[in-house]
Amino acid sequence: MKATIYDVAKEAGVSIATVSNAINGKGKVSKKRREQIFKIMEKLNYQPSVIASALMGKKTFTLGLLIPDISNPFFAEIARAIEDEAHVAGYSVVICSTDNKDERVERYITLLEQKRVDGMIIGTGVEDSGILERLQSKSIPFVLIARESAAQAADTVVADDYVGGVLAARHLAELGHRRIAILAENLKVSSSRERIRGFKQGLAEMNVPFDDGDIVTCEFMIEEGRRGAFELLDRPVRPSAIFCCNDVLAIGALQAAKQLGLRVPEQLSIVGFDDTILATVTDPPLTTVTQPIASMGKQAFKLLIENAANADSVKQRIVLRPELNVRLSTHRAQ
Repeated sequence: MKATIYDVAKEAGVSIATVSNAINGKGKVSKKRREQIFKIMEKLNYQPSVIASALMGKKTFTLGLLIPDISNPFFAEIARAIEDEAHVAGYSVVICSTDNKDERVERYITLLEQKRVDGMIIGTGVEDSGILERLQSKSIPFVLIARESAAQAADTVVADDYVGGVLAARHLAELGHRRIAILAENLKVSSSRERIRGFKQGLAEMNVPFDDGDIVTCEFMIEEGRRGAFELLDRPVRPSAIFCCNDVLAIGALQAAKQLGLRVPEQLSIVGFDDTILATVTDPPLTTVTQPIASMGKQAFKLLIENAANADSVKQRIVLRPELNVRLSTHRAQ
């Protein structure tokens, strides 16, 4: 088994911090003690690791990841991609679910600061730009993922939500749908706004009218998607298609249709957004806009490490192109 700094400290009869000080030439470690520690290191074939640097206050090799809800498959897949990259580079990740609430974001950021994380990846909706300003004022590196901030310059990794909305609209319009509604996440989230903007533009390009009254907003939960779909499907003129701004809401819409006895896709077409694993196990499988989730996570981690190494680097905005994945939840309008 490979020796660790704990093994060296135990055999030398000193603390881990003393071993770290001896390695880095810091602190009040006598020449005799330092030589003893080096002999033990040689005996155990110990190679100094990231832990030694962490104990000297240089790095903790720990990152914070703030997301709305780890139970949401999109963010679970984002988290896994970031964790995989971090693991290879010797970093650990602390994951915090915020429910898109500023008070929780504030509490978690304070906690992560106390843990002296080397940086943060933020995928949660943040209304209070002061939170990001605080991170910048304290020179804490951060990257936004699947979210943007109009008020604050920041390294950002997103899919092109606008283009994704256009792709969904064109698909439904080409199938002949003219009565189309939207189920959207809270509009304070930039990705949701951009998806709607793109969807409306796509319909306009296809000469399909759209009324903003046909947009229902929901929280980011399946039961909320079901509630919003019930509201849309209970109207005197029922839509023949619903564009859902994420797969979670789309699953809620599928459940609502089933409860109302509507056949999907023959009587109601449904399009999602994200293309998480959920999209492949629904009945029917979900037509959805595919975000390059793994690439987003990898790019965010890479940006954060670059940011940490050079705080004065020019902020980057990486935009990845989505694709439409047509499955069985959409059908030509009857």
